[in-house]
Amino acid sequence: MEYTTLGKTGLKISRLGFGGIPIQRIDAEGTGKLIDKMLEAGINYIDTARAYTVSEEYLGKALKGRRDQFVLATKCRAESKEQFAAGIDLSLKMLQTDYIDLYQFHNPSVADFEAIIAPGGALEAMLEAKEAGKIGHIGITAHSLEVFRRATEQDWVETIMFPYNIVESQGEELIKVCQEKNIGFIDMKPLAGGAIEDAELALRYVFSNPAVTVAIPGMASMEELEQNIKASSNTAPLTEAEQKACEEIRSALGNDFCRRCNYCAPCTVGISIPSVFLFAGYLERYNLAGWAKDRYNSLAVKADACVECGECEPRCPYHLPIREKLKKVAEEFASR
Repeated sequence: MEYTTLGKTGLKISRLGFGGIPIQRIDAEGTGKLIDKMLEAGINYIDTARAYTVSEEYLGKALKGRRDQFVLATKCRAESKEQFAAGIDLSLKMLQTDYIDLYQFHNPSVADFEAIIAPGGALEAMLEAKEAGKIGHIGITAHSLEVFRRATEQDWVETIMFPYNIVESQGEELIKVCQEKNIGFIDMKPLAGGAIEDAELALRYVFSNPAVTVAIPGMASMEELEQNIKASSNTAPLTEAEQKACEEIRSALGNDFCRRCNYCAPCTVGISIPSVFLFAGYLERYNLAGWAKDRYNSLAVKADACVECGECEPRCPYHLPIREKLKKVAEEFASR
């Protein structure tokens, strides 16, 4: 296993980490077995979130008695100081630990980001928790390029998590900025949420970029874990054949794949188009229908509200047929 330093945190971590979303579909016992295998393979970085239902709880049970052998990261969506402080305390309880190595603001919008850093915002709770020893370091996760950019400008940001894979390279320049500023870059969705079937090639591509500190593919089975361990063991540069295979994947997925850049906004009826497609991806590829439906149903305006005005489509730099895709998503969620 290859190890690296997680930016300015100074934490020594495995370059292959563990994404905790999919363990919602197994159980506590199965999670424990995955942790056993991770320990054996030398994987010491674990990522989860308050929003991932039972994930913190299962990991808390699985890490009992060996917590100090892992670097543990989680995250919370709250914006106010009071709500965020409560989120941190609940994470500590669920994870059965008295400290969390890395706590992250979970995917704020641009407006949410401003609320977080304002007086009385969640950043105050983070800083106080860090001072109290409840958390070791502060990070942020994002799907928005603008939030990613804003985060690189903040002195308190020690890590940033953003999607990066064969078909999603929109954050590449900002990933380089992270490297220059010694901000740990955590790569979410290295397999594009499961859209890329060749996991070995997907991880080879990600790890060939030296600016990527750690990749955290979601894993819920021993087969997935073993496959990812094998893929991460080869750190040689991509061969010509592999580069060609990457181009073929881009050709297959690139023209019909939402990168969540948000250039399509604003929708005339208020649909958060990237969020709709994000939750649809979980529904289709992660086998997390219940969780995806809960997130989708929390949206104030859903895909079926589309009036097909078409104003979003000329703004999309990838020329996606957004109206057609929204209609399909509405049908898929209605049928589940």
